[in-house]
Amino acid sequence: MTPTEISPGLVVNVAMPSSLKLSDFKLIAFDMDSTLINIECVDEIADAAGRKAEVAAITEAAMRGEITDYKDSLRQRVALLKGVTVASMDEVYRLRLKLNPGAAELVQACKAAGLKVLLVSGGFTFFTDRIRDELGIDYTRSNVLETENGLLTGRMVDQPWGDICDGAEKRKMLLETCGQLGIDPKQAIAMGDGANDLPMMAAAGLSVAYHAKPRVREQAMVAINDGGLDRLLEIIA
Repeated sequence: MTPTEISPGLVVNVAMPSSLKLSDFKLIAFDMDSTLINIECVDEIADAAGRKAEVAAITEAAMRGEITDYKDSLRQRVALLKGVTVASMDEVYRLRLKLNPGAAELVQACKAAGLKVLLVSGGFTFFTDRIRDELGIDYTRSNVLETENGLLTGRMVDQPWGDICDGAEKRKMLLETCGQLGIDPKQAIAMGDGANDLPMMAAAGLSVAYHAKPRVREQAMVAINDGGLDRLLEIIA
């Protein structure tokens, strides 16, 4: 099917049933940075260390899929955060981080339709835990930054499920959550913006790119290129 712009900034890349409803799905999975929220947290933390440009360049290349080893790219970026205070991270959360337009509305609509909500992020629990609590999200998976005496060490902490939440881990968590809920992955929606979201998006029944990198826009079933996350409700309500 030729991509169809059904309204300005809302593109459908595949044929979809006109009768499709939100309640046909049982789970929605969101990426966090630049999808559910307006910033890349690692870049903003790096600003406190005077290294934002350096870190942001690596982030951009990773999100475009130009860096194939996401784990290595994240370790490089986290190493550059060494010495940043936890207080500086709290400042990022309070002063710079905002939910993207339509985020709360879409999550609320999904929960009202009976869907569970999953947040999977290559970012950090410092932020995902707060977003989880703010939006009433059911499940999360993200990375833990190691701290000593209120300072970042430049390392991450291994967790029971593994070391780093990369694209493969996002897909695994989506599938595990579907298994836990007793649903088919085709009953899941996955929304993201970067190359590390593509594995989970490919596993879901509906993949949605939000203000995404070109490769992600092309591979998603639906691309929201203008407006808020809740524009998904123009297609399935």
